[in-house]
Amino acid sequence: MKTKTPNPGLKREVGLLELSFFGTGTILGAGIFVVIGEVLGEAGGFAPLAYLLAAVVAITTALSYAEMAARVPTAGGPIDYVERAFDRRWLGSLTGWALIVANVVSAATITVGFVAYLSSFVDINLWVATILVVVAIVGVAALGMKESTWLMTATTLIGIGTLLVVLWALRDGLLAAPQAIMEAPMQIDGSVSAALLGGAFLAVYSFIGFGDMAQAAEEVRDVKRVLPKAMILSLAIVFVFYLAVSTALVGAGSLGELTGAQAPLVQAVGREGWPELPIALASLAVIVNGALTQVIASSRLLYDVGRDGRGAPAVLGQVSGRTNTPLLATLTVGAVVLAFALFVPLKQLATGTGYAILVVFVAVNASLVVLKWRGQPQDVPNIPAFVPWVGVLVCLGALVGQLVLHLS
Repeated sequence: MKTKTPNPGLKREVGLLELSFFGTGTILGAGIFVVIGEVLGEAGGFAPLAYLLAAVVAITTALSYAEMAARVPTAGGPIDYVERAFDRRWLGSLTGWALIVANVVSAATITVGFVAYLSSFVDINLWVATILVVVAIVGVAALGMKESTWLMTATTLIGIGTLLVVLWALRDGLLAAPQAIMEAPMQIDGSVSAALLGGAFLAVYSFIGFGDMAQAAEEVRDVKRVLPKAMILSLAIVFVFYLAVSTALVGAGSLGELTGAQAPLVQAVGREGWPELPIALASLAVIVNGALTQVIASSRLLYDVGRDGRGAPAVLGQVSGRTNTPLLATLTVGAVVLAFALFVPLKQLATGTGYAILVVFVAVNASLVVLKWRGQPQDVPNIPAFVPWVGVLVCLGALVGQLVLHLS
């Protein structure tokens, strides 16, 4: 009788440095190179304050994720957090499928944005470009987690270098920013608080990539120590750049020209007499990080639901012995991302994805509240007990505020 070969499982081969670059590149992505224009359009001169408010929402949930990832270091992330806390398998499964859909839609949205960004300065066939981008992303994700983190380390370094160049080009804007922020109320039509909160709600989505790091838990060495540190370090680096760049843009003035721009940072440095093409190419290198991470996160979630019998075929819960990745799950995710990117209008889906992610954030914070009430393990970070409570409240506030703005 032939003996069945056991599933080898994911391989722990990612350390603190690689995971920190992975997280930083994920969160930066389109958040600063594209979405910053929308934040400027909503908040005007209050954009730096909008990013500050968004960071409060993000940091509380990131701290909760950091402790939960150490308590429950699995590829399922929130799936297992919610099930462990509330002892309801169906609730964990629902969380998992919601996250899979959210990540797949997000990957498709970023891909479409990448191609549109590229087409703004290169004449290309959109269908061909979309197919090539998805194939390249899925190919890297299928090769292995270490290979993916190597690529993201390189592209993140390019992105950080590019942002430093942008800040140098806009250094006069940094000096002029305090006065511009003081004059911001006179430049805003309507309520100042509505502009500030509207900008903050948009800015929240520039931070949410930290949650995707949780799906790497089964591929991280010394995960209980490394994963929490990498999450917080990545978020801190990104926050500094969001705050500095938004401040420089506000100080540089003429925000109206940037709010409708497809590549606002490229246009901003162009106004200062700097060449635009190098900045645009470097921006693309960072934007693609977001799509790669979403594919990786989705495939790990799909692997987890397949492995644990949560409504996906068991074959999706298998790891390739050659690549040490859930290969079939990765290819499946890639095929769905490509179909979405080519055939589905993504604007409404992307809006729904934002709501879904905020609901998951509420669930993760609530899960930590429950688990802390039960006890505190000695070998995981001990986040102050008030933090997940604040996370629940601010994420619910962001969710309700977004609904109110959407319906008004």
